[in-house]
Amino acid sequence: MNTSPDHVDSREDPAAFVRALHSCHTEEGRSWENADLASFLEALAAWMDDADGWYSNAGRSLPASGDWSFFARALLAATTYE
Repeated sequence: MNTSPDHVDSREDPAAFVRALHSCHTEEGRSWENADLASFLEALAAWMDDADGWYSNAGRSLPASGDWSFFARALLAATTYE
């Protein structure tokens, strides 16, 4: 299972990445710091707020472009999509 975000290069890759995270959670979720949905979403928002710091500490540049509205729509759609 590949849970490296460095391999997300196409429109299909994020879905495969989320499936890999889901599988990882199924197998090891109890060991996650944010194993329940509420804490996971809170940590996601906090990390996104501080992403520039993470990238700086990792010696990388925060990507200047990206379709953030696609990401937001995907999260919202998951609240009702079957």
